[in-house]
Formats: sequence, C-alpha cells, structure tokens
Amino acid sequence: MMVRRFIWMLSALLLGVISCDRVLAQDAAYPSKPVRIVVPYPPGAFNDTLGRLVANKLSAAWNVPVVVENKPGGGTVIGTQAVATAAPDGYTVLVVQFPFATNLWLYKSLPYDTNSAFSPVLLAGRAPMVLAVNAESPIKSVAQMLEAARAKPGKLNYGSSGPGSSNHLAMALFESVSKTELTQIPYKGSSPMLAGLAGGQVEFAFDALPHIQPFIEAGKARALAIASATRSPLMPELLTFAESGMPNFKVSSWHGFVVPAGTPQAVIDKLNGELNSILKMPDVQEIFRREGVVIDGGTPGFFREFIATEMEMWKNVILQNHIVIE
Repeated sequence: MMVRRFIWMLSALLLGVISCDRVLAQDAAYPSKPVRIVVPYPPGAFNDTLGRLVANKLSAAWNVPVVVENKPGGGTVIGTQAVATAAPDGYTVLVVQFPFATNLWLYKSLPYDTNSAFSPVLLAGRAPMVLAVNAESPIKSVAQMLEAARAKPGKLNYGSSGPGSSNHLAMALFESVSKTELTQIPYKGSSPMLAGLAGGQVEFAFDALPHIQPFIEAGKARALAIASATRSPLMPELLTFAESGMPNFKVSSWHGFVVPAGTPQAVIDKLNGELNSILKMPDVQEIFRREGVVIDGGTPGFFREFIATEMEMWKNVILQNHIVIE
C-alpha cells in the first residue's frame, strides 16, 4: 500500500510539473496567433483611434496580426459581454472607458459581473471634462453660474448625451457638490448635444476636452472651467475648478485595456509592458496631446485601484440621484 501511494503521489507530482511547464511554455510563446482588440464603440471617436493605434504598434512589435473589432451598442454592454465570455488566453482585449465603471449601477442587470469577469491591464489616459456655456451667455465664470443656478432652482438647463452618460453624471456630481438643481435635456450623443449648446437650445454642458474644444475655438461655446488637477496645455488660459472655488471637483473621461478574468498573469504582464512602451513613443504621445488625453500608463494593480475608486464614486452619484437605464 505504501509503495502504491508513493507511486500515485509521484505520478501526480510529475503530471503537475508537466502541466505547469506546458502553461509556462504557452505564456512564453504568447502571442503565437492573431490578437483581437474589441472596441465597444463605432469607428471614429478616440476609443476607436486608441484601439487601432495600439493594434498597429503591437502588430509591428510582435509580428502577428492584431485586429480591431468594433462592437457598439447597448451603452458598451454588447462589446463588453463579448470579451467577458471570450477565452482567457490574452488573444481578446477590450478597450474600456468611463461606462465600464458606471454600468454596474446604471443597469438593473448586466449579462456579466464587471468586478469578476475582467482583469485590468493598463490605464492609458484621461481626458478632463470641461464645463461650458453658449458663447452668447452672460455667464462667464463658475461663480456666476452658481449664483444664477441658486437664484432659480431647476430653471436652468444643461445638455447631456443621454441618461447615464459621462456628461450627465458629471453634471449630477456638480449639482451634488455645489448644492444646485438644474434640468437635464438629453440628446442622442455628444455631437447633437454640443450642437444644441452652440445653438442656444441648452444653457450649459459638460464634455471631454477633445469633444468640446472645436466649439470653443469656433466661438460657439465658452469654457468656464476644466475638471482636472492642473490646467490643460491645450487651453492654458482655462481655469481649473479648484481655481474657481471648487477644490475637490475633478472628473475625467478615461481609457484603458482589460482582458477576460483568468488570463495568465505572465500574459497580462507582457501586454502591460508592451502598452507602456507604446505610450512612450513620440508619435503616440503627439496623438494623445492633440486629442486632449493625458497619458497615464502604469501597472495592472494601479488600474485595478483606479477602477475601484471610479466605481465607488459613481455608485454614490447614481444611487443618490436614482439614475437608472431600463
């Protein structure tokens, strides 16, 4: 009996070593076939630009095809679900943005668990939100806006890209912090919302700097403040909210990469290293600068903590304001 038990234990140990060697060999060979980057948005915006930029750089570095697949719809849920159910082998990567941290609280149910279905890889960068008014508005500062809003609770309006969008939630947070009450006018997307601001159909709007800057430069909107810790080099004359009397108000639209949970750590680390190297390339940095996105980079652990912080902040905003997407 003792001999049999010893042989069984030795066999199990050898099988474990062989299995471990096999996994290590697979990780070392990664990538050995085409990699798919899923963008849960239509072509054209920065998320798509980021996905294609990274795909081209990874293809050159790895000498394997890296393809972008646009899977828009459902407030990013369709594309996100496709990656949640993909094999956890590093050959399917998801570009994530602001909704990744908010959809869990906005929808009554999701076809995946955001907290357990994904492993963070890297936070690529952040685009700070800008508060703006129509160019013809008499309001020229955050202080004047607060004064007007408090004088007429619920009477002033603002545009959004729809319930639960980043600019809707940014304004909901602004109302909470500033103790004001405004009326939301929802649009089907950022472009028509900004057109409404430029045309005077709405009085205020938040949007990411890359989206709103052309309207400001064209003289169709006036920026009041930027919701970042420091001024933007793209608009150095624009005050931060801290400089405008609201020191704790910081909101950014952000961009990053995740993979299905269970992806080997060695694969995640290799992806992270390659992505960090890409973010240091001068041509990539110029594209980010031009798009108004501040580069982050860093470790998977840093991105995990960032996502957790975003989730907690927006959970409070969404639940306190009873914001739900059916």
